[in-house]
Amino acid sequence: MGSHLCDELVKNNKIICIDNFSTGDEKNIDHLLANENFEFINHDITLPISLEALPELKKFKIEFQGIQEIYHLACPTSPKNFLKNRIATLDTLSLGTKNILEMARKFNAKVMDFSSSVVYGPRMEGSVKMDETNLGLVDFLSDRGSYDEGKKFTETYFYNYRKVYNIDAKIVRLFRIFGPKMKLNDGQMIPDFIDAALDNRDIVIYGDKNFSSSFCYVSDCVNAVIRFMETDMPGPLNIGSDIDINITDIAEKIISILGSKSKVVYEKENLFMTSLRLPDISRARQDLGWMPIVVLEQGLEKTIDDLRANKGLKNIDYSKV
Repeated sequence: MGSHLCDELVKNNKIICIDNFSTGDEKNIDHLLANENFEFINHDITLPISLEALPELKKFKIEFQGIQEIYHLACPTSPKNFLKNRIATLDTLSLGTKNILEMARKFNAKVMDFSSSVVYGPRMEGSVKMDETNLGLVDFLSDRGSYDEGKKFTETYFYNYRKVYNIDAKIVRLFRIFGPKMKLNDGQMIPDFIDAALDNRDIVIYGDKNFSSSFCYVSDCVNAVIRFMETDMPGPLNIGSDIDINITDIAEKIISILGSKSKVVYEKENLFMTSLRLPDISRARQDLGWMPIVVLEQGLEKTIDDLRANKGLKNIDYSKV
């Protein structure tokens, strides 16, 4: 998500990208490193940082021009290594968030927290779409608690900095987002399905045939958050697809697109890949004039092209599908 956001913002802005690649991948921004309007800083955001003191940022004249916008996406996001990253997740969502908010306060910058649908808790029997007023239900003393409760805590941090220091602190709640540049074999459903299908291996769904969720293509999400940053609204704001899609149908679409010999199998639901709530995106429609426009099939084809290239294979000829 962060690299896609950089791709769009760098067209009209000077961008400072901060990451320590704890779960990210440097190749996602390699193509930006030669851009004079882009600078990458390898840094752990749980530690303080003074941007003005960094020699590589002198060209941006931060001491005079300041920082106008900050997008806070920092958080270890590897489902496969989720338990190993629990403390790092807590540190990033607490210490890292404070450092980000202090930076926003220092420069009087707009700042956006990339929160998550997990703040609403797991999907319940017969549950309806969640709007932003729903308080949710999260088990903070669970193995998922470091992430789920951590995201709620980050929202609380943003809310209070906005109230106490009068900074323009915004909260966006993302539902499941997918697209190119996702890691293969990292525990995320769509890239793992694609990886298995490319090798004609079984596609594993951690749940049963009723497991469903919603998926929003990354370019739609980027469009939404940039629009949101331009407003005076604080949020929270739901961004995602409100269409419930059966996971087995997605797996079968991927098999069809690739002409794969893979079969779909089912295993016990795991810790991170669970059925989540669906978003009510009425507020985004009304206040931003936004809605997802990339249909699932188009998004899957673009994602497959990218992930297949990452495996060193030729592009797909969709005319033969």
